Amino acid sequence: MFKRYILAALTVAVLMLGLALPVLAAQYDSPSVSVKAVGHSKITVTVTAGATGAPDGFAVCWMKYADFENYGDVWPADPNYPGFGWSYFTGTPTLNDFSSGADYRLAPFESMTIEIGDLGDENVTAFVSDAPGELDQSTEYMVCAFAKAGSGWSQSGFSSTLSSSTSAQGENCTFTVGYWKNHPEAWPVGTLTLGSVAYTQAELLSILNEPVGGNGLISLAHQLIATKLNLANGAIPTALVTSTIAAADAQIGALVVPPVGSGYLSPGSTSGKTNILDDYNQGITGPGHCSETPAHTSTWGHLKAQYR
Repeated sequence: MFKRYILAALTVAVLMLGLALPVLAAQYDSPSVSVKAVGHSKITVTVTAGATGAPDGFAVCWMKYADFENYGDVWPADPNYPGFGWSYFTGTPTLNDFSSGADYRLAPFESMTIEIGDLGDENVTAFVSDAPGELDQSTEYMVCAFAKAGSGWSQSGFSSTLSSSTSAQGENCTFTVGYWKNHPEAWPVGTLTLGSVAYTQAELLSILNEPVGGNGLISLAHQLIATKLNLANGAIPTALVTSTIAAADAQIGALVVPPVGSGYLSPGSTSGKTNILDDYNQGITGPGHCSETPAHTSTWGHLKAQYR
């Protein structure tokens, strides 16, 4: 089983890039990976390098538990296997990193935190991924990591595989950017103000569909739109979220968010606010019942059908 596991892992990079079979890089110790937090559609994990570090960066892989089990509890050799997610992190993040001056090329025992399910808005450079979008809610995922080694695509051994589950979205809790982007019919309001500029629903949807592209204004606007929609929908704010909304609006001011306008803010200046609003929208902070299954009213006919 162990040999199958290592062989499957080693061939992932081969099939992605069409290179010769990479050699196990024994000179680098395997990293460790731990879960820092979970939300409705993301899992925040911390990757910690071993004694030899990860000087060429690292990779994280994930699958739904059901898919992982169906594949035999090993990682697929084919990176195109349905449901197999992976991402390589090799340079310096330019957006929403969790520590100042962070670098994916890790020194011995150095750590980096990333957000699976939020890679499109969180790390726009220094990584490549086949699944940068949101994860499914209320779903168990398997996660592992390894250190990249050398100028090619050889690698260290895998970390231990861990399991983590995303939380459920209830009727009266917060919803993610992805939810509001894909459910315009559920919007409680038709206009919102970002900074001092008012936008129509059509304009707000165009902003939500605009790639971040290294522009901190766009990333901040994505989370600010979702937060304001959640509040308009009845979600209870925290004191931190309320103050962050005010600070975000003050920073945006009269800037017009792309593609409606051409405003720009540096990623470093918006990262902290974006992460606070993101955690609120994901249910990591905010209303406590967001991780619970919402109650449904049952009719007598429904109850009869259940017990026939």
